[in-house]
Amino acid sequence: MKEREIEPGTPEINKQYSIVVDRKGPYLVYGHPLLKQQFIVQNIEGSSWSYRDGVEYDMNDELTALCRCGASANKPYCDGAHLNTNWNPSLTADNIPLLKDADVVDGPTLELTDNEKYCAFARFCDAYGKVWNLVEESDDPEARELTIREANYCPAGRLKAWDKDKGEFIENKLEPSLVLLEDPQERCSGPLFVRGGIPIDDTEGVRYELRNRVTLCRCGASSNKPFCDGTHVSVRFRDGLPGPHGGIK
Repeated sequence: MKEREIEPGTPEINKQYSIVVDRKGPYLVYGHPLLKQQFIVQNIEGSSWSYRDGVEYDMNDELTALCRCGASANKPYCDGAHLNTNWNPSLTADNIPLLKDADVVDGPTLELTDNEKYCAFARFCDAYGKVWNLVEESDDPEARELTIREANYCPAGRLKAWDKDKGEFIENKLEPSLVLLEDPQERCSGPLFVRGGIPIDDTEGVRYELRNRVTLCRCGASSNKPFCDGTHVSVRFRDGLPGPHGGIK
């Protein structure tokens, strides 16, 4: 079996938890990780800025199946709807290291790597000046801080900040957990945000690159499965789950 790739800046593999992607069905989650909603919160300018916690969900079973097709009537859990709904379960991601195909934007003190194929359309990169412009001004302390913040808030890991002096990626420490992302501004529900180096495999033994930040498709419509490609916004995916303000209607 091919050895698992590990993206630079990712914590050590956490063997307590694992996710197996059923090639024709749900995400099979082992190890009882925390599962909760988080709502994308805007700043006063109307840009994505932070996360607000929502409802926590039971993960007490040794194996918990989470919906991948978007059609379950018992979300976030699988209810077998994938067997009867019209969706394409094919795992189409090329499974090469994310950074291998990433563009690099060079700045005075930082570099920014960007692999657009993994964009989950959370829009934290636009908060106070687009991150691609900010990195080019990273000799300014405020621009440097914003570059690092906006890159790290990207749930998909599409964006990563590289410290040129230290020669290392700057990654926030994330505890292993799962997040059901909700996007009130776009009035839709987003991907499954996998945090903190939880290993992901499929039922035929494919080992996906271990990363600190990963977003998995939850609407069933991504063209880069199992990863999110932002399609949930265009299809207006709504999971119907409750939240602090009644969820996404």
